[in-house]
Amino acid sequence: MPVQIGQKRESDFSDPLGLLSDCHRRIERFLAVLVKVSERARGRALDPEERAAFMNALEYFRNSAPKHTADEEDSLFPRLRAQASLDCLAELETDHQTADRNHQRVDALGRRWLADGALTLKQAQELNEALARLSRMYTHHIAVEDQELFPLAARLLPADQLAEVGREMAERRKVAHK
Repeated sequence: MPVQIGQKRESDFSDPLGLLSDCHRRIERFLAVLVKVSERARGRALDPEERAAFMNALEYFRNSAPKHTADEEDSLFPRLRAQASLDCLAELETDHQTADRNHQRVDALGRRWLADGALTLKQAQELNEALARLSRMYTHHIAVEDQELFPLAARLLPADQLAEVGREMAERRKVAHK
C-alpha cells in the first residue's frame, strides 16, 4: 500500500485495537472497489484494470476478512464478556454471520463473472443487492466498533489482556510477534 505524506501510520500487533480499526479502513476500501466495479460494469466484460481490482478485493474478503472476524469473536469479545455484560456483542456477532453469507454470495457471483467474462442482468442485480446489504451493514457495524466498543475495550481490558489479543492476532496470520 503506498504511503502518503500526512497519512496516519497503521497500527501493529502491539496495538490490537488500532489494528482492528485499521482493518475496518481496508474493509471499507475493498468493499468500495467491489461496489464501484459492479455498479459501473453491470455484468459486462471487465477491462483489465477493473478485473484486477475486482479480483484483489474478492481475494481480500476471502482470505483476510475471516481473520478479522476471528480476531474479534475469538480474542476480543470473550475478554470483554468477562469484564462486562455487553448486549452489542451478540448483535455484532450476528452482523458477522450476515456478512459472511453475503460475502459468500458476492464471491460466488464474482468468481462466475471472472470465469465466464460476463454476468446475466439478474446475476448483476443480485451482486449489486448483496453489495448494498454489505455496505449498509458495515456502515453501522464499523461505527459501533470504532466509536463505542474499541474505546470501551481500551478502558476495560488490562494491558496484559490487550497484549494477548495482539499475540493471538499475530498467530492467526503466522507473523512473529513478541
